[in-house]
Amino acid sequence: MSEQTFPRRALILMILLTIVWGTNWPMFKLATREISVWTFRALSVPIAGLTILAYARICGHSLWVPRRYWKTIFGATMCYLVVWNIASTYAAVMIPSGQAAVLGFTMPLWSAAISWLVLGEKLSMRLAAALALGAGAVLLLMVPGWSAYAQAPVGFAMGLAAGLGWAVGSLILKRGAVAVPVAVLTGWQLMLTSVPMILGAATLGDYDWFMPSWQTIALVLYIALVPMSIGNVTWFSIVGLLPVNVAGLSAIMVPVVAMLTGTLLMGEPLGFLQLAAMLCSVSALSLVLLKPASVR
Repeated sequence: MSEQTFPRRALILMILLTIVWGTNWPMFKLATREISVWTFRALSVPIAGLTILAYARICGHSLWVPRRYWKTIFGATMCYLVVWNIASTYAAVMIPSGQAAVLGFTMPLWSAAISWLVLGEKLSMRLAAALALGAGAVLLLMVPGWSAYAQAPVGFAMGLAAGLGWAVGSLILKRGAVAVPVAVLTGWQLMLTSVPMILGAATLGDYDWFMPSWQTIALVLYIALVPMSIGNVTWFSIVGLLPVNVAGLSAIMVPVVAMLTGTLLMGEPLGFLQLAAMLCSVSALSLVLLKPASVR
């Protein structure tokens, strides 16, 4: 792929994505205090999907998607949104939310590894260095969480599975070149995701009907309307502007914000290792943002 300048619009979208997704992680644990992970997702995913499709229609977009794209959309949805929504939520519930975010955002590392090992792509030295710094940030943030992971190996596995599913789904979508508006694509992907979420809630969720507290209802609505609706449209917009490795790396600051939010809301640790990881993350982003980056 030839070199290209970094679009200013992409930078604005990255900042928005960092804030929206970074502050979201501690809320998973709060939202699932009264309801199961499956019930939480069975409620939030279709709300987000319908909201985005309504937005797309208001903007004048047709909701029709040509038949030739559905195979790609289905494959990307199953790998990314289905795996991500369940695995990331379980990880945030089982281990500290900031640490879960770190594991989930190993996505650019998985993406680079798959592109190199499976797709035969070569990384530029600049992007390779940025990925190495991103890996360093992940490792530094994982160090203080090893004790938590030892107590919850399933949470550890769920966090890594979330990052892997995100990477595979994004690569499928990027290579499939689905030529429909971002809002239409995102809305239909979330509606597809809602089917296994609802089936899962019916078999694995809450069996007795009850009315959750207004705090839980408010959290579910917020997560559905802001991180899921605005966040997913923003993410797929970034994927449309940049190579998937660069797009994934651009979100490396999200776990940093998640760590800070977790410290403020949940009392999660923030010390030297976390600060060093933040420096690695900023350095990795600088390699992408300050000069054109390319995948050759």
